[in-house]
This record gives sequence, structure tokens and C-alpha cells, in this order.
Amino acid sequence: MPPSLTATASSLTLLTKFIREVFPLVDHELDNWHSYATEHGMRELADQALASIQSKKFHCQGGSVYSLYKGVPTRDFVRLVVALQTISDYLDNLCDRAGIADEAAFRQLHLAMTDALDPDRPVSDYYAAYPYKDDGGYLPKLVMTCRQEVAKLPSYHLVKTEILRQAELYSELQTYKHLESSVREEKMLTWINRHLPDYPELTPWEFAAATGSTLGMFMLSAAAHNPSLTPQAVSQIAAAYFPWINGLHILLDYFIDEAEDRLGGDLNFVFYYTSPEETLARLTYFTEQARTQAHGLPEAAFPQTVVDGLLAMYLSDPKADVAPTRAIRDSLLRAAGLYPRLMYRLCRLLRKKNLL
Repeated sequence: MPPSLTATASSLTLLTKFIREVFPLVDHELDNWHSYATEHGMRELADQALASIQSKKFHCQGGSVYSLYKGVPTRDFVRLVVALQTISDYLDNLCDRAGIADEAAFRQLHLAMTDALDPDRPVSDYYAAYPYKDDGGYLPKLVMTCRQEVAKLPSYHLVKTEILRQAELYSELQTYKHLESSVREEKMLTWINRHLPDYPELTPWEFAAATGSTLGMFMLSAAAHNPSLTPQAVSQIAAAYFPWINGLHILLDYFIDEAEDRLGGDLNFVFYYTSPEETLARLTYFTEQARTQAHGLPEAAFPQTVVDGLLAMYLSDPKADVAPTRAIRDSLLRAAGLYPRLMYRLCRLLRKKNLL
């Protein structure tokens, strides 16, 4: 069988296993967290916990694809992904939907991200600067679940520094992006410009987009299941995901939300492109870079499938059906090739069946 057909068959097998085996595990984990949030804590915090689970389930589904990486125990890894992604989504709600815009509170809340990924550090008081405090142990329990799972990874010591770097950048982004619009952009640019010299290929807002993804953390954690993992492989994975695969992930997310965010007056990094032509050019560039980087990674068929899956999942969203988003979507799919277009059609079908 020609290599391209072999890779396509492997990707289809992965996708089938993902839908049939991993989706039910994600549902099981989210049901457990939903039950806990329902039964514990004050109403204001429980409501935000439940809302994040109900509206952002697809984040946990997408991240859980890494439970199928070679050598990874699927059930344990789904538990890690769902717990960490649920922390991310819950904190996003606390910062975005509770009518609060306090930098110190947001920074303190997001210590949960780094605490979750560093079993050696003391656990923080996440609500110390937040007006609501009694979550019935929900956030600490999520943190401890992550710590228990990463402690099982035989090569976590090799990936820990890079995972914490990405988690800290993620937390800084979330701290600034939820501030009042009158101060948000200035504070974000001050923060971004400290890092941008290391990424001359990126605009400031593309760098910010790359910090907003959890995919690099998941990939590095999956790789850490390999007891023979090398520092060289860690460096390759880190460079592929940050900024390229991470950046593609979040730019696609903002791309499909563009019309919605304009109506709502929300921050959207794609707004900073000056025209639809520039948007298409930069999304195409990120796609090409992500695919090139994925091709050079260990177990290359897996990250290549992830990149193609990002295109399929986001571009199949009904929000991409509106003009001018639709024209850019169609151009990206034409350039992507046959297999991503096949995945796109499958994702459309899954959406019709309410499975995605």
C-alpha cells in the first residue's frame, strides 16, 4: 500500500477509535464532575461550573484525542485531559461571565493551572481575591486529579519545564484578556512585547493566540508516558506546538467566532488582520507550518491527524457558513487536500447527530 494510503488508513482507524471509545470515556468523566458541582458549593460557583461543562464539552473531546497516542493508557489520560480542560473552561467562565474584572483575582484563580501540573508545589488558595469562595472543593479536586495523573508519567521530569512554561503563558493570557476593554489591549501588548522578540515570524496577536491553547500541554504529557523519551524529542514537540499547532488551534477558534464576537463586542485576535485576504494568508501560513512541524515529530501520523482534525472540527462548525467566513473556509479546505476534506465531512455528520 502506498505510504499516503497507509497514513490515511491509520488516521481513519484512529478517528473511529476516538469516536467509539474515547467519547464515552469523556462523557463519563464529565458526568462525574457535573454531579460533584451539582451537589457541592455555593450556587454562583456551581452554576458557572455546570455552564462550562455543558457549553464546552467539545474542548474535552478534542483534547482527549491524545489519549490515543502510542503507549498511552487511554482511560487514565482521558481523566487527566478532562480535569485539566475543565479547570481551564471553568476559570474562563469565572473571569468572563460573573461580572468581575479584577486582575489580581484572575491571576490567583489561574494558579490552579500551574498547581495542577506541578505535584511538587504547595496548593494555593484560588479564591483568595475572588468575591465568591465556597465551591465545595470542586476546583481543588480538579487540581488534585491532574496531579495524581501526571505523577504516573515516567518521563514527566523531562517535559515539566516546558509544560509549566506553556501553562504560565496560558494563565497570563487569561488574566489580561478578561480585563475591561479600556485597559485590556494596552496590558496585553505590554505582556506580549516582552516575549515577541523570540518569535519574529508572529504578530503580537498571533503570539497571544498560541498561548491560549492547551494542546501542547496534552501532547507533552502524552509523550511523557514513554519511559524512553529523550530531551531532543521534547524540544521537537515543544517547537512544533508552540507557536504553530497551538496557534492554528486558537486562530481557527477565533476565526469561526468572528461574526459573533463583533456583535458582542468581545476580544477576537482575528480582528487584528486588516482584510479577509490577510486572514486567509495567515491561516494558510499557520496551517502549512503546523503540518510541516507535525511531519517531523515522533509518531508523525498522529500529530498530522491532529492538525487535519483541527481544520475539520473548526471549519465544520455552522458558524463558518456565514460570509465572508465561508469563502475563507472553502479556500482553506481546498488547499488542505483530500483527507482533511473527508474529515470535514465526517465532522459535519457528527454535528448533525449532536455528537460533536
